[in-house]
Amino acid sequence: MRKITMILVLIQLCMPLLVQAETLTRQPLFHIERSKNANIVQYDAQVTADGKLYKKKPVVGYWIRHNEQGQEQKLSWIQKFVYGFDAKPGKSRETAEIDMRADVGQLIKVVRSGDEYRAIITIDGVPSYFEKMYIDATRSGWSIKVDYVELFGEDLKTGEARYEKRVP
Repeated sequence: MRKITMILVLIQLCMPLLVQAETLTRQPLFHIERSKNANIVQYDAQVTADGKLYKKKPVVGYWIRHNEQGQEQKLSWIQKFVYGFDAKPGKSRETAEIDMRADVGQLIKVVRSGDEYRAIITIDGVPSYFEKMYIDATRSGWSIKVDYVELFGEDLKTGEARYEKRVP
């Protein structure tokens, strides 16, 4: 009887975690393309069944291996030093902030826009929905030199395409 009671208590304690894990969905925010190959790093908002950002991990990042069969792959420990990020929930469960390791020179805000989540940064002096970053780099032995970075997005107010090229 004691074992059955303990099992039932454990099931009751774990059930919310199991249910929540099943109800998370991902919504694409932006991605990073590189000159090296066609593989990209994709960043998504994690959304709960009630349409709010998942408080524990509002944003996830992972590879999409276009050079192979388009499968998803986790970032390795070392890759997180370049493509990783810190995501902090905002004041409401419909906002978050992302601090990227790949230098975009600013925090990225995640906000709800209608039924979807969007990433916002300033591109060429204009608040914009962030769509992608392109990194052009050359390799010399063990070191990598970033030649330039391009930011692409859409003006928040007008919907016009926004672009900025940064040379380190």
